[in-house]
Amino acid sequence: MISLPPHIRVHVALGYTDLRKGIDGLSVLVQETLRADPFSGHVFVFRGRKAGLIKLLYHDGNGMCLYAKRLDQGIFTWPVTQASPGEPATVLLTPAHGHRGFDADPVSV
Repeated sequence: MISLPPHIRVHVALGYTDLRKGIDGLSVLVQETLRADPFSGHVFVFRGRKAGLIKLLYHDGNGMCLYAKRLDQGIFTWPVTQASPGEPATVLLTPAHGHRGFDADPVSV
């Protein structure tokens, strides 16, 4: 589990992302598609098409970090919400959602 301070926001990108992208490609995606600042210190979460891989992009104040998690079995559950026209394609997790730490529990298929 990755523990996060309470002021950190977790932005979950809707849909799937081409996870061949690395730090630079995902940073551009955060800026252009999600309309957010990748250097804000918030966490940006992306899921691959097959749903068994996620990547988290996070600037820790010292440099950009890219975390990846690939499941051996199962898939990551993901919001099925559609983005409104003209709105960023993200869902914002808050402490009310229980994101004191990020723990990726898989769902069996």
